[in-house]
Amino acid sequence: MNHTTNFDLPTLNDLGTDLLTTTPRQRWIALVRPFIGVIAYALAVYFGLWWLTPIIVFLIFVAVVTVTHDVVHGTLGLTRRQTDWALFAMGVVLLESGHAYRTTHHRHHSIFPGDDDPEGYPAKMSLFGALIYGPVFLCRLWIWAFQRNHGIFTQQLWLLIEGVIPILAIFGGIVLWNVIPAVLIYVVMAIVGSWIYPLLTVYLPHKDYGDTPLTQTHTLRGHLIPALFLELTYHLEHHLYPQVPSHHLAELARRLDPFFEQVGVKPWKVI
Repeated sequence: MNHTTNFDLPTLNDLGTDLLTTTPRQRWIALVRPFIGVIAYALAVYFGLWWLTPIIVFLIFVAVVTVTHDVVHGTLGLTRRQTDWALFAMGVVLLESGHAYRTTHHRHHSIFPGDDDPEGYPAKMSLFGALIYGPVFLCRLWIWAFQRNHGIFTQQLWLLIEGVIPILAIFGGIVLWNVIPAVLIYVVMAIVGSWIYPLLTVYLPHKDYGDTPLTQTHTLRGHLIPALFLELTYHLEHHLYPQVPSHHLAELARRLDPFFEQVGVKPWKVI
């Protein structure tokens, strides 16, 4: 990417405020999609299609990360209470803490690539470092978020409840192993799958980041990969306009193309 610093970033008024809209249908699709994935997992197990379960769990990851991202940035039009419950529910699906993610992600957007950004830290690692950092990544985010919310009782309570859920899930999976082994298998896939977060959601999107807003992350353009990841590959667009929901990122990218060409931003081409 070009390290141009003299540019005027288009405003959302210039690009179109329709990019901020979320219809009730779009909201419900985003919120229900992870649970459809869980139902699909249960059906695959019921019919003995075990080979499908890793694929389904991967799609659940994509659905949860996408909707949680939108909930954290307030782009789905939820109330404060609805936001808290959505963060909790989406976290339960993958045995993670939605409230920890909200705390660390807001910090990431405000200071990356500065210090004290636990979410963005893997971007400063090597490829190997990002890989081996996976097992401790979410734990460190939770600890940082709990300390950051010191004195805020309700937030720390949410964090404590969400922190206990993975432990209960592991214990429950072990107890039910002889009856429903699919429970522990799901728990293991969810926990081990989260180990790839530092690589896929931080290291690769921010690889070789620069010191300007246009060079701190990348944008991937293509057909299959952006669709598969529910438009999360438009990471530069998201960092520049975090108030735009994921279902409009592809259109945002299209409208930004003339500006990107003018300032020398080169999207990464994928299939």
